Amino acid sequence: MTTLTQVPFDNKYIEQFSKEHNEPKWMTTLRLEGLELANSLALPKPDKTNINRWNFTQFKHSAKGEAIASLKDVPEQLKDFVDENNVPENIVILRNQSVAYSALSKELQDKGVVFTDIFTAIKEHEELVKKYYLTDAVTKDEHNLTALHAALMNGGVFVYIPKNVQIDVPLQTLFWQEDNEAALFNHVIVVAEENSSVTYVENYISHNDSEETVSNIIAEVFAHDHAKVSFGAVDHFASGTTSYINRRGVAYNNATIDWALGQMNEGHTVSENVTYLEGNGSNVNARTVTVGRGKQTQNFTAKTVHVGLDTDGQILQRGVLNGRTTAIFNAIGEIDNGATRANAEQESRVLMLSGEARGDANPILLIDEDDVTAGHAASVGRIDDMQLYYLQSRGISKEEAERLIIHGFLAPVVNELPIETIKNQLSQLIEGKVK
Repeated sequence: MTTLTQVPFDNKYIEQFSKEHNEPKWMTTLRLEGLELANSLALPKPDKTNINRWNFTQFKHSAKGEAIASLKDVPEQLKDFVDENNVPENIVILRNQSVAYSALSKELQDKGVVFTDIFTAIKEHEELVKKYYLTDAVTKDEHNLTALHAALMNGGVFVYIPKNVQIDVPLQTLFWQEDNEAALFNHVIVVAEENSSVTYVENYISHNDSEETVSNIIAEVFAHDHAKVSFGAVDHFASGTTSYINRRGVAYNNATIDWALGQMNEGHTVSENVTYLEGNGSNVNARTVTVGRGKQTQNFTAKTVHVGLDTDGQILQRGVLNGRTTAIFNAIGEIDNGATRANAEQESRVLMLSGEARGDANPILLIDEDDVTAGHAASVGRIDDMQLYYLQSRGISKEEAERLIIHGFLAPVVNELPIETIKNQLSQLIEGKVK
């Protein structure tokens, strides 16, 4: 039976919202097409997870936030994400859907780098945004949630790195769901032109433990020939937020996309991370870490699609489950016909801390080519008694030994985050969730 989700908005609302943001006609049209599709398309069907009863429609769509005069004045809730001793030059902070603070160094501006919120980008770089927005990596007609996103997008950022520009310092965004009822329909686009490189890191933060709302997040990453994109993220939506998070990348000839994703949400979550290795010699390293607790249900899919010659796709998933949480981890390596000498490797490890937690790791290889290399490893289990015994024999308490084992278990992903303050924040979140 197909379940349809009735959208609580009409054409008039969409047209008015688009008009208030002075959007071009093509954007208004795309929104209206998305709304029509959302009323006819079914929800996605993540493997082994029934999301038909999840809340994707009860929320407040529009909410403003106050500006921040200086990074020294950031609210207490954001202080852990900004290093006061090393103030970032390149940062965008959104409160609900409003730009609270935005900064880009003059050096990067002079090189033609664009790093701004999505609405400003549509106004000032319309053709660039139109070229990449829901045209290739993700399309509006995939299912109800992508259509709904197309109709209701209300925030996000646009990053553009011109040809031959190498950026040594990270670009950082903070997306703060300050209003407990406000939904985030964020859209992020990162484009690295030929022979360029960039490190981009984003954080999602909310505090709505009692009020219900939605996050519908789409990120599209494009690494052109010989480009490199490092994409880091820490998602920490509170238990009242139901999350759909879709991050996809396209890598062209000899390009590399590195993902380091910390998914610390407290509410129900469906997450997709898919990379298309379109070009010859393209590479992806997809690393994901999650810690689940309480009664939440989570579904994580990491996938590499090999199209070009001599591609390399590496997937590493690590999950720690506590309480009565349920989590599905899918790692998929797809090698298309003609993707000669492709290499698809995947590893999924799940550690369960309680007798009521349920984890499921599913390694999947879909191979339609002969001359390839592929492999997978998966495990679901509890903390190794021998490791505990070894540490305790050195005078370490059982509680401290468990803590050390968990942090070591998650370190391969945590250590890949390129900003020290964000890495520390993720470590603190892990510490708090496993106690």
